[in-house]
Amino acid sequence: MQGSKLYVGNLRYSTTIEELTELFSKYGEVKHVNIIEGRGFGFVEMSQSEEAEKAMEALNGSDFNGRTMRIDEARPPRSGQRPRRDDRRY
Repeated sequence: MQGSKLYVGNLRYSTTIEELTELFSKYGEVKHVNIIEGRGFGFVEMSQSEEAEKAMEALNGSDFNGRTMRIDEARPPRSGQRPRRDDRRY
């Protein structure tokens, strides 16, 4: 895994930053959490790529608040293009 930022999908719209921080902090230091309101996804940045990889392996496909989470490595936005709202970019 290259980076330390993760795309977290299939969240309930009511999921809070605090809930995701608590969940991911079991796998290392959480630097930043961003939830896209009304879209059911967000991004979690861990302090190290190894921590992000551990969290992704442990949590991808797991149940969180009644939903099966999908977790992937976040991809950086393409230069010169405005990212789509539903894209897995930070």
